[in-house]
Amino acid sequence: MLYHLLYPLHETFAGFNVFRYITFRTAYAILTALIISFLIGPWLIRRLAVWGVGQQVREDGPQTHRGKQGTPTMGGIMILVAIFVPTLLWADITNRYIWIVLGSTAVFGAIGFLDDYLKVVRRHPRGLSAWRKIGLQAATALVVSLFLYFDPKDPYHSILSIPFFKRWLLDLSWFYIPFAVFVIVGASNAVNFTDGIDGLAIGLVGIAAAANAVLVYVSGHANFARYLQVLYLPGTGELTVFCGALMGAALGFLWFNAHPAQVFMGDVGSLSLGAGLGTLAVITKHEAILAVAGGIFVIETLSVIIQVGSFKLRGKRVFRMAPVHHHFELAGWAESKIIVRFWIVGIILALLSLSTLKLR
Repeated sequence: MLYHLLYPLHETFAGFNVFRYITFRTAYAILTALIISFLIGPWLIRRLAVWGVGQQVREDGPQTHRGKQGTPTMGGIMILVAIFVPTLLWADITNRYIWIVLGSTAVFGAIGFLDDYLKVVRRHPRGLSAWRKIGLQAATALVVSLFLYFDPKDPYHSILSIPFFKRWLLDLSWFYIPFAVFVIVGASNAVNFTDGIDGLAIGLVGIAAAANAVLVYVSGHANFARYLQVLYLPGTGELTVFCGALMGAALGFLWFNAHPAQVFMGDVGSLSLGAGLGTLAVITKHEAILAVAGGIFVIETLSVIIQVGSFKLRGKRVFRMAPVHHHFELAGWAESKIIVRFWIVGIILALLSLSTLKLR
């Protein structure tokens, strides 16, 4: 919005020319998201407490989590506001990719909100049933995937790029549609699985957002894409502003979610954040790189699959508890140690994902 209001004035006042630069608008999207978080965070936490929107702790969970019972949840509302407002303020809102990623994030957030509302407010034990939740997620991801697949302006609508191999492009044809659905739904639930201890998921989302900002900017910049021999996707560079808002919102929420947490994001936050990252990956053809940059999310998800599969097939558990961060808790690791060590691994994986831009 500000881009459209202020950039045209550059012909009169040369200083307004800075609004044409994506990097400038991304930096201010980060700052705007932080300011919004700090302004509405305390108020929202108080309101959630007054409304009795408190976290319900599992009886079979780690004993150290008993003290978290009743902590305000559904703080993902704060995250969504801190993403949407800066993106709409600083991005080119005529860019179709901005609306695709915002739409996907919003609908997944609505699904998470409904699930949280049923569990926390209506006291329904399990909220939305697993099949309904997955069904709604898959339907949303399918709409996004179909739109991108049939986008006449995208010459790579069915292409999967492979990290480290500059000429290895796989044309998945129509199979790209279910593949894209899997990426978006998988990313959404992967963040949800990881959101189990204070600050872990939101810190990793911030790291992934920073890595994605670089990847998206390069993909949308003709000269950089040509030099680094990556797919050039016109218009996708504007998504860097969304990544900046996502990173700022993550940092702002982490201020309140750091151990010991004052608020939890709930499904409204985790499902929407994961969907945002997954949709970014599908738009920019960085699906495989997302699995590297978000490697901790992948590990957490695999730990759940392995645990459930092993118990059903062999009657034995591989981990003390899944997702794997709970395994380390039950092994005696302090919560803060798990969080920081997982963040360190997340940063290493993010740097590895960025190295794929040059190692091709």
